[in-house]
Order: sequence, then C-alpha cells, then structure tokens
Amino acid sequence: MSMLPDILRRYRLFFLALCAAAALSAWDAGRSARAFSLAGCSALEMLSFIPPIFILLGLLDVWVDRETMMKFMGRQTGLKGNFLAFMLGSLAAGPLYMAFPIAAMLIRKGASLFNVFLFTGAWATTKVPMLLFEASSLGLGYAMVRLCFNVAGIALISWALCKTVSADEEKAFEARAERMQGQPDVTAMDSRQEKGSMRSRQ
Repeated sequence: MSMLPDILRRYRLFFLALCAAAALSAWDAGRSARAFSLAGCSALEMLSFIPPIFILLGLLDVWVDRETMMKFMGRQTGLKGNFLAFMLGSLAAGPLYMAFPIAAMLIRKGASLFNVFLFTGAWATTKVPMLLFEASSLGLGYAMVRLCFNVAGIALISWALCKTVSADEEKAFEARAERMQGQPDVTAMDSRQEKGSMRSRQ
C-alpha cells in the first residue's frame, strides 16, 4: 500500500493527462479519438527505441567499468574527453529523450558533468545524419556554419551549467543516477538513519 502514493506522485503528469483526455472525450469525441491516436503512435515510437537503448545500457554497464570511463571521460581527461563526449552524441540515433538514461549511466560511471552536458547537447543538435541532410539540401556552407555555431553554443552552455551546479547538486545527480540503476542511495539511507536516531533520542 505504501508504494501507491509513490507511484501516483511519480506519474502524476501522466494521470493528469489521462484525466484531461477523458474529459475531452466527454466534450468532443472526435478530438479525443485523435488525441488517443497520437498518443498511441508516440507510444509505439518509444517502444521501438527503448528496448535497444536499454540493451546497450546493460552491455555498457557490464563491459565498461568506472575506472575506464573516468580515464576517457572523467574530470581530468581534457579535450580528449570533450571530443569523445561530443562524438558519442553526434553519432547517436534516436530522439532526445533516449539520451537521458545514457547520461545517467555516464554520471554513474564517473564521467564529468561537463562531458555529460556536451553529450546531451550534441545528441540534440549536431547529429551526423542531420548534417548530411542539410549539406545535401541546403548546401555544405550552411551545414558547416550551423555546426560551428552549435559547437560553440553547446560548449558555452555546458560551461555555464557546470559553473552554476554546486557540489551538493552534483552529489544529488550522482545519487539519482544510482537510484535509476536500482542501487541504494547511500545519502538517503544515512539521512533516514539520522532521523531515526533523533527520534529515538527524543
């Protein structure tokens, strides 16, 4: 029974959208049918991407240990790690929401936040198929100019985000990434133990 409030809180936006769709069906059945049709198409699209992505995540989690990830994409990797993060995002396939589980895996394995931000930014804006399409339809000059501006913008935004993230927030990111993997959150366990000890003292 205790899991039910957690499920409702975690998926509250989904349940709110479901209630809105039900209310729409009572008011306009035609629009409601189109809404459910679009939702079904989006769900099928997600199901076509999610299984291979999570299989890849599982393989990376087993094959790549934390020391190797820190060696290639950690804090001290410099331009080598930046280039690798950018290329991983640019060579990826799939919609942007599939980048976030991979980003969580990178954080959990010890990649720096700057490289994770570079990875997600490159996934969103500088994919190789998109550049090839732009070069063939709009010209190579346009594609290169856009790529240069995107690379500079991604690097600047990633730097600004790293400057605004505190050490406590970075630890919170790491703890959340651990929870996504199903591993225990040590910080949360310690806080619960402290609260329990304070109650026992009272």
